[in-house]
Amino acid sequence: MAQTDTVKPDLNEKSSSSVNSGAHEDVAVLESQATFSKPKAWLSRLGDMGVEMRGVTPVPVEERVDMRFINIFFVWFTMSTNLLPIITGMVGTMIFGIGLRDCSLLILFFSLVCTVPAAYFSTFGSRTGLRQMLHARYTFGYWLVSPITALNLCTVAGFGIIDCVLGGSTLSAVSAGKIDVTAGVVIIALVSMIVCFGGIKVLHQYERYSWIFALFAIIITAGIGGKHLSNQAVKPAAAPATLVGFGGVVAGFLIPWAAMAADFSVYCDPSAGTLRIFAYTYAGLFVSTVPLMVLGAAIGGAASNIPAWSEGYAKYIVGGVLEAMLQPAGGFGKFVAVLLSLSVVGNLAAAMYSISLSFQLLIPYFVRIPRVLFVVLYTVVAIPVAIAAAKSFFASLENFIYLIAYWSAGFVGVVAMEHFVFRKADCDSYNVADWNTPSKLPTGISAIGAIGIAFGLVVPCMSQVWYAGPLAKTTGDIGFEVALLLSPILYYPLRTLELKYRGV
Repeated sequence: MAQTDTVKPDLNEKSSSSVNSGAHEDVAVLESQATFSKPKAWLSRLGDMGVEMRGVTPVPVEERVDMRFINIFFVWFTMSTNLLPIITGMVGTMIFGIGLRDCSLLILFFSLVCTVPAAYFSTFGSRTGLRQMLHARYTFGYWLVSPITALNLCTVAGFGIIDCVLGGSTLSAVSAGKIDVTAGVVIIALVSMIVCFGGIKVLHQYERYSWIFALFAIIITAGIGGKHLSNQAVKPAAAPATLVGFGGVVAGFLIPWAAMAADFSVYCDPSAGTLRIFAYTYAGLFVSTVPLMVLGAAIGGAASNIPAWSEGYAKYIVGGVLEAMLQPAGGFGKFVAVLLSLSVVGNLAAAMYSISLSFQLLIPYFVRIPRVLFVVLYTVVAIPVAIAAAKSFFASLENFIYLIAYWSAGFVGVVAMEHFVFRKADCDSYNVADWNTPSKLPTGISAIGAIGIAFGLVVPCMSQVWYAGPLAKTTGDIGFEVALLLSPILYYPLRTLELKYRGV
């Protein structure tokens, strides 16, 4: 456990009053939640049991007292120490047909850059007490944050469904089909729901230790099957457009975490400082993602040359390949494969937590609905969707990761421009008391307008199975790069005009 100075920084009068006002409003919201359903007592009972009852409403400074800042590292490290980055790396060699060396270099370069947004946005939580999508209201406004929230829900929910498929298919492979993929998906979803249900404290405790078992399983799998990884399929030199396209997949894996980054640091003491939270988040994501993506690329490059791996992939996709790698270990290998299947719980539980918060901002009235109900709702919806997605997994995965890179890059660009240029990187400029007052927030027209106009150029730069823009045919898919650079450039004049005529 990290030891730190417990002296809190001086907070100016505006900041303290803002947060305290947010706290009073939070009490009102909790009271409205209690009247939402009958009998009323069930909410208090859950609270007494230790379930986090606070939803997306701001966390006042007197409640931001968690000094275990290392938990931030473990949350992000656990979220990425699982099958998800492995399967993303496999896309590079199996789907794009890129050689292992080039694939590894792309993973390293794009990860170095694309981890930065999530790491910085994570610092907003402890400094403002605002969850990530609530913080987005200070750029997108009270009403127009809803479409951004909807996109974030689709993104995080989509990653959660991929988790269900990965975990479920691996369980099915271990049991040689006795547990079918459907049952495996249900098991993974329910276990993750239980972890998420308790809230941030339970989630932090789970993420603090569960990575040990996941990392243990991954290392053993690589050790047992590692002798075959050098047997890479010979691939022709990839065209520049193909290399850029896979870089977009890596970006699409990492950049979207920025839209949920602050959710996991809002209870941290503000004395942590910006650099410390940034470093813990960056290290947690980078140190886990890069080696596992490279491992996935190596597995994908060798799979076609190893009959047992190819057969396992044909039956159970990635779970079948991993189970085939562990076959020489017999019963112990099956035990390790079970640990691999459960490794996705850390990612899925965290995703469910962020989903439950985002739901509360989808429609302003939803803030009155308790967070825990949205956890259950997502679980009920995710199970049948994951079962259907398992039937065409890689095609669904490739298209999904591409698409989310476009909007999330635009989101990062305009929020960064608002924060660094218009607010001078000063977190005290976010008057927390205004979080639920539309007239005191931006309209959001500038932000939505900037992203919308930018997409006029993003579309010609897109390269999908169902559409390839004229520019993308030459350059490869550079849609996320265009969105990341063009959106903030367009946001600057639009926001300047808004401030001139509206003042907020």
